[in-house]
Amino acid sequence: MPVKKMKPTSPGRRHMIASTYSEVTKKKPEKSLTASLNKSGGRNHTGRITSHQRGGGNKRRYRIIDFKRDKDGVEATVMAIEYDPNRTCRIALIQYETGDKAYILAPKGLAIGAKVSSGPGSDILPGNCLPLKNIPLGTMVHNIELQPNRGGQMVRSAGGGAQVMAKEGSYVTLRLPSGEMRMVHMDCRATVGEVGNAEHENEQLGKAGKNRGRGRKPHVRGVVKSPRDHPHGGGEAKSPVGRKKGPVDRWGNKALGRRTRKNKRTDKFIVRRRHEAKK
Repeated sequence: MPVKKMKPTSPGRRHMIASTYSEVTKKKPEKSLTASLNKSGGRNHTGRITSHQRGGGNKRRYRIIDFKRDKDGVEATVMAIEYDPNRTCRIALIQYETGDKAYILAPKGLAIGAKVSSGPGSDILPGNCLPLKNIPLGTMVHNIELQPNRGGQMVRSAGGGAQVMAKEGSYVTLRLPSGEMRMVHMDCRATVGEVGNAEHENEQLGKAGKNRGRGRKPHVRGVVKSPRDHPHGGGEAKSPVGRKKGPVDRWGNKALGRRTRKNKRTDKFIVRRRHEAKK
């Protein structure tokens, strides 16, 4: 899944690096596996803007992904690798022996014609989904459940992969892409392999119009606003933030370094935090 650097035929193309889409084999999605995707423009049910710098963007449909992979004992064949505008990785269209079709996240190395399956008896091959208790130590996995039968929630973006580090009692310890070590119940399912399209991190938009196509409007810095519009505003010429507590958002809340995690109930499952791994 390589990327290509565009020729500088215009200022917007000079620094653009885009995917070649060479792995994509089907242009239009499976109609029965799509749903409408409405846009809010950053506004809530009363019409007020609650998420700023959002609006516009290309029209797209949502691809219904099978994150649960609970069709055990039924083998499926990979029919196509498709582009999904709603996520960074590619998706694979699979067809089961029963004739049913589904979308799954396309792992690294999965090709058309490959066989995938789910359940405790599946082989340790990319694309197969098993409970964590049946996956050997050292295996790279993705699309990991946090609660049994809830569907994969962790490690779903392009190039992501978690490693099975240890098994103790009813829990399996995983090393997540962020460096965090976390315990997950061994009955939770995970898909073998790393998520494909790892070169996504090398892409560069190159021009502002690419961001507008994603539904992101221009972001105005606080230091160039007036004092009535932002705490960083005001002053003659270029002025620094100049606050003892550091940078804040437009409502005065700390913008850098403030911890936002509130779910202390699951702190006991975190063996090592991602910040500790970087020391």
